[in-house]
Amino acid sequence: MMRNNSGNYRNPCLTMHQPWASLLVHGIKRIEGRSWPSPIRGRLWIHAASKVPDQSTIQAMEYFYKEIYALDGITDVTFPQHYPVSRLLGCVEVVGCLKREELAGWEMLPQGVRLEAQTDHCWLCESPQKLLIPFEMRGYQGVYNLERKIYEAAVRGLSPVNSPLPVKFPLPNPRDPFSLKPGSISALTPDLKPAEVDRSSSISVAIAGARAAATQFTKKDQNSQTTARENASDQMNSNLEDAEIGRSYNLRSRSRPTEEDDNILSSTTSNKKFDDGASRSHHEVKSSGNKNEGSSSHNQSHNADWKQYLQPPTKGTREYKEKSSSDKYEGSNQLNRSQGAEADLRQYPQGSSKVFAAALKSLKQ
Repeated sequence: MMRNNSGNYRNPCLTMHQPWASLLVHGIKRIEGRSWPSPIRGRLWIHAASKVPDQSTIQAMEYFYKEIYALDGITDVTFPQHYPVSRLLGCVEVVGCLKREELAGWEMLPQGVRLEAQTDHCWLCESPQKLLIPFEMRGYQGVYNLERKIYEAAVRGLSPVNSPLPVKFPLPNPRDPFSLKPGSISALTPDLKPAEVDRSSSISVAIAGARAAATQFTKKDQNSQTTARENASDQMNSNLEDAEIGRSYNLRSRSRPTEEDDNILSSTTSNKKFDDGASRSHHEVKSSGNKNEGSSSHNQSHNADWKQYLQPPTKGTREYKEKSSSDKYEGSNQLNRSQGAEADLRQYPQGSSKVFAAALKSLKQ
């Protein structure tokens, strides 16, 4: 299922909350109200969202339609027995879209239809059809295209619906099927004003209840969209920060490690495993190793440096003699407190006094 924001709709579908979705497919609801104009004309598939409707919301909307149908003499309205969710329910024909003020003042329409004008843009719906077996599927925001397999199966399972009061919306220009659009009615009737409708106390209560029921979902949709935008912004900022950190690290890794870089690495090691004394020991041993071994892989990264110099030196080398010198390594007491240094001392105990004397003599030279 792919959303299509470009307007190239093949089998357009709209996800709606219950009970509005079933009321539209069953022909009871004739106006689909939105804050944005309809992007399509023709068949529109209706999908029910996953939110299970509250019983109070169902009662408020059923009461609303009972009252507005009663204005046109319809007292027997059969409502759906069930309001399924996460299902493709059926389809309607969208023949046009008008502003609220235009629809409310269009005297050619029944009073009940004009009272359905409660939103900025009113999608005019005719010829409802329902699926005998609603299809379980996932919905999306806005208008999107049905998958071809779902469409081919759904179009074979449609059944016409007997509406309580079928309505045909007359086109301002019968030759133009797209002539019902915002501004088209007011252009024909410049002095268009909302018609006076005898609103009893029950009608006023019904309208207030319908508005309250619709407002709860409007607020939730706005909050969810705001939260999604904030999360996307936070994720983007986090990705940019990670990319900048990685870029900075890669630049340092490709260059020759410096004393400043090693100090930064030492300060950021978890639990500060290596202190200043260990860092100085690292630099001295590193300098000696570069002179004697000339290894090119020694300078590839800071992690390789640490791993290499945590290993005990080979006995008989200059590094081993320097490690044994207490004068040369002033920070050895602090390093010995770490776990790695303790392991080195257990594996390489101190040599005899002759060894220390020879090491001191070579250092003085």
